[in-house]
Amino acid sequence: GTMLQAAGMKMGETPEMLNITQPELLISIHEKYLNAGSDIIYANTFGGNRYKLEECGHSVEELVTAGIKNARTACNNVKPEALVALDVGPIGQLLEPTGTLSFEEAYEMYAQIVKAGEQAGADLVVFETMTDLLDVKAAVLAAKENSSLPVMTTMTFEENMRTFTGCQISAFALTAAGLGVDALGVNCSLGPKELMPIVEEISKWTTVPIVVKANAGLPDPVTNTYNVLPDEFADTCKEMVKYGAKVLGGCCGTTPAYVAKLKEMVATVNASVVKKKPRQLAVCTPLKTVVVDQPRIVGERINPTGKKRFKQALRDNDMNYILSQAIEQIDAGADILDVNVGSPDIDEKEMMVKVIKALQAIVDVPLQIDSTKPEVLEAALRVYNGKPIVNSVNGEEEVLDTILPIVAKYGGAVIGLALDENGIPPTAEGRVEIAKRIRDKAMSYGIPKEDIIIDCLTLTVSAEQKAAAETLKAMNIVKNELGLRTVLGVSNISFGLPNREIINKTFLTIAMANGLDLPIINPNVPSMVWAVKAYKVLAAI
Repeated sequence: GTMLQAAGMKMGETPEMLNITQPELLISIHEKYLNAGSDIIYANTFGGNRYKLEECGHSVEELVTAGIKNARTACNNVKPEALVALDVGPIGQLLEPTGTLSFEEAYEMYAQIVKAGEQAGADLVVFETMTDLLDVKAAVLAAKENSSLPVMTTMTFEENMRTFTGCQISAFALTAAGLGVDALGVNCSLGPKELMPIVEEISKWTTVPIVVKANAGLPDPVTNTYNVLPDEFADTCKEMVKYGAKVLGGCCGTTPAYVAKLKEMVATVNASVVKKKPRQLAVCTPLKTVVVDQPRIVGERINPTGKKRFKQALRDNDMNYILSQAIEQIDAGADILDVNVGSPDIDEKEMMVKVIKALQAIVDVPLQIDSTKPEVLEAALRVYNGKPIVNSVNGEEEVLDTILPIVAKYGGAVIGLALDENGIPPTAEGRVEIAKRIRDKAMSYGIPKEDIIIDCLTLTVSAEQKAAAETLKAMNIVKNELGLRTVLGVSNISFGLPNREIINKTFLTIAMANGLDLPIINPNVPSMVWAVKAYKVLAAI
């Protein structure tokens, strides 16, 4: 863009049209960057979607193909081993619920660009200058499902460490890495000095290679020249390497002179392994990340089991009632909301998608998607904005091989129930063996260990009094010997007994002392929430 403006491109002109009208200009610009040392050049395809190109008289395929061809010609002329990236920016419309563009429409637009880019011979796909996390998800899925090319993605963050739509750095890193991108990072908005804390923060949340494309500082409003010169630009970028930056480049205002200085700088850098913080279970929405480094309350009320009013709300499509249950639980102290809409007289898949979209329009806490049906889980995971928990799988091979690939594809955490085709083992040792099988199978599908959560299962003590001790023993082993996170549906313990609240609260406290990370409870019961708070005080958490 900087070079096209310098060459006389007028304000409001469609840059991608120049791929056809002035190919020699594009080839010469690419050659300048290649001569300066670029290993990857971005084709002039940033705005090549059908929304932005609808009035230009050429199709997406024509302009993308021409853009890739020009970049490839430049590489062949100067540096044949250099890579050509299909460069893709935001569509130009906000996605629902902030805007009017649906996730499905965004996906189709990105898929069209990606197919055209791969057909034209691009070496990789880059989604850059993104501001909406759901937009990132639509784009990455479109690339993963419609091509075999490597994918990089970068968002543009402000100095407040959030994007224009409020997306947190942690949420972006967790979500994009979970979707399987090959590199992620930041571009545009700020100069290298201002991007430094953003790069540092990204490094705390991912082990994926980090991409940084800073602006050349800020433009002077009169002369339109940028206030960071090439030497200073490269020196500042050098400091980013210690945070794991592996791909360095330039965005607005950076001419080939900046790339030349970057090339000189990286030749002198000792790119040793960057020390990373231990990875931990974290789930998120764009606005909020919940790290499970202490007991976190999972609200249980969005579930029709034993709730006539909720079942009626599902039948009546009464979204206001369902949303009111979410808000009540969050106000009462829920950190995560379990969402189960399984009822025999509704379309569970359709309702799950509808409820998740409605919830994410008004609440910021992460969700736990609760269903036993693969088609429901996949539909929900597809539209979920962030990184959720999937509840659940069990130790049956068929269930594991059906559900775990879906969880892995969308980058969620997963709950494994310590039961199999033979039922629930009566002993702690039997449940731990199933937990091991679930762990090993999940990791074989690429789900990291920190994203595996085990439910050792709460059985009612009115039927088997010794069952509680076995559950606690199993959970202690799973947490402290297997190193996995744990979850329990706490209120099952008191089913059929009087004074249920006292029993539930007491069991909850004992369970937390034995390693319970995610108690699934009714947060509208104050004594249960206060038990969690009191435990944190006494355990110095």
